[in-house]
Amino acid sequence: MISAAAIPPGLAAQSALGPAWEDWLRRLPATVSALLDAWELRRDGDELWHGFESLVVPVLGRNGQRAVLKVAFDGDDEGAQEALGLQHWAGRGAVRMLRADPRRRGLLLERLERTDLTSVDDDEACQVVADLYGALHIPAPGRMSLLTTHLGRWLDRLAGMPRDAPVPRRFVEQALSLGRDLVTDPATVGVVVHGDLHHENVLAAPSGDRRWLAIDPKPMSGDPHYEPAPMLWNLLDRRRGDSRHVIRSRFHTIVDAAGLDPDRARDWVIVRMILNAHWAIEDADRMSRALTDADHEWITTCITVAKAVIE
Repeated sequence: MISAAAIPPGLAAQSALGPAWEDWLRRLPATVSALLDAWELRRDGDELWHGFESLVVPVLGRNGQRAVLKVAFDGDDEGAQEALGLQHWAGRGAVRMLRADPRRRGLLLERLERTDLTSVDDDEACQVVADLYGALHIPAPGRMSLLTTHLGRWLDRLAGMPRDAPVPRRFVEQALSLGRDLVTDPATVGVVVHGDLHHENVLAAPSGDRRWLAIDPKPMSGDPHYEPAPMLWNLLDRRRGDSRHVIRSRFHTIVDAAGLDPDRARDWVIVRMILNAHWAIEDADRMSRALTDADHEWITTCITVAKAVIE
């Protein structure tokens, strides 16, 4: 049994994001215990790991197989098709899924090494991610949700951003124009996209052969050019020098290595970064609070990334 007190502080702090998070965190210990029992798993040590919106429990199966039990936040639909994406990839370029309970957002996954792409230099990390695109971007199954469906809803909300928001209006208008063109473009759907592929969402395979595998996807039927943005905003302080230079270097390394159209990839980066800035503003408004210093820092990062790929 996992007690509420044992939930890692970094995950427990998500209760500040609103009632849906508070409710999920309250139910989380019972959900984990129920899945451990149902799948005849036992914990492998006392350590618990977590991501932004999930708890990860190292476990052993009936045959002693080392695995992890992942239980994700169930209050949104962005990661709701993680099991479908992992099932479709079947271990090609991504962590292998052993069992799934989509209703409870529970997954039993092979246990990878805890070595991620922060262990290699930035150029190599970009190359690894570009190579993973080739494995992950396969034809999407018909029952997978469409990127255009999500994007249309996101743009409708972005159009309502207050004009006094701390985001230059020209970027909002540009993101809306580009985004609306992408919604109507047939090429915006068709392949499985990961949606959140960055340094910390790529782990080393357990075999020790230096294969890299993606974790924590938010799969949709989408466009390969949607993918690069997380690699641009993540860990910008990791490399010395002007952040705009780092962003442009990463962008061109990934686009060239993956064979992507730079103009289309640039359009997606602009759209995604302005949407990210808007969501930070929406979150604060939903909680009836002022933007924090962390919010302002994140919004500045979003604008910096958008500017860097435009200039």
